[in-house]
Amino acid sequence: MSIRYSSDTVISAEQFVVVLNASTLGERRPVDDLARMQAMIDNADLIVTAWDGEKLIGVARTITDWCYAAYLSDLAVDQSYQKQGLGRQLIEATREKLGDQCSLVLLAAPAAADYYAKVGFESIKNGWQIKRTS
Repeated sequence: MSIRYSSDTVISAEQFVVVLNASTLGERRPVDDLARMQAMIDNADLIVTAWDGEKLIGVARTITDWCYAAYLSDLAVDQSYQKQGLGRQLIEATREKLGDQCSLVLLAAPAAADYYAKVGFESIKNGWQIKRTS
């Protein structure tokens, strides 16, 4: 299997939804609202993708200031490709683009919480949020 990673390949909302649903992350995203999904893509600062031929199989979507902090908003890998290091590679490609001065933070999906410690993230307990109303 030859997987290609890219940080400059544009993806559509439809492609994004397919990989989110294939990863189960779609359960926690507004996948039925394609305009909102497109806005999520358009307003991201960095999107790293993983491809098996022409098939999108992974996405890391990040919001950042490029010099201090970055929020890894989505890390999705098609379930049929999981446990092969693709998530780790998407994170590493994201970190390479961000550089050493930028910290990378995220909110883990409940089912993925244990995964992030395995790929180098440290748990933090001082996070806060104001939840979306829609």
